[in-house]
Amino acid sequence: MDSVHSERVGSGQRVPLALKILIAGGFGAGKTTLVSALSEVRPLQTEEVLTDAGIGTDDTFGVEGKSTTTVAMDFGRITINEDLQVYLFGTPGQDRFWFLWDELAFGALGAVVLADTRRLADCFPSVDYFEQRGIPFVVGVNCFDGSRRFSLNSVRHALDLDPDVPLVLCDARDRQSGKLVLVALVEHVAAQRGEPAA
Repeated sequence: MDSVHSERVGSGQRVPLALKILIAGGFGAGKTTLVSALSEVRPLQTEEVLTDAGIGTDDTFGVEGKSTTTVAMDFGRITINEDLQVYLFGTPGQDRFWFLWDELAFGALGAVVLADTRRLADCFPSVDYFEQRGIPFVVGVNCFDGSRRFSLNSVRHALDLDPDVPLVLCDARDRQSGKLVLVALVEHVAAQRGEPAA
């Protein structure tokens, strides 16, 4: 965005502007992986091991190999330049942790909703959440190894997305791929605000 400026504190030291972006999606969609791939610092993760107590509560169909889950949030940082930093907040994917979402979403520039075509319905709550609150978002279709590929038009139709919501293919493990998803989000937010993207 054109109007990005840092502030100066009393000592004349620059304090960079911080932009907050949420990484959301269903259980096992790759949120923790994406934050880890993008963050320039060791990400804060609140992963806990799935236990027998979650049987009947945690639906692991399609992600049977998943052994941990985020119970609060993931956090990472990207420094764009001396005036701008991006803070990434990965949301928990299970509905019993959704009470945290309002706190995490407060002040967010926008969100990335990760979609797993093996469990596409799992990202409906994230899409609904951001639509209902007017928070700009993009959908990143995480291309898992061995998963069936669908056209973006098929995914858009299945998710009933508005035509202006960007939909991109990505690999949550790949930093460059993740950056392209963030660029799509920033361009989408700028377009909604009628501003040129930086």
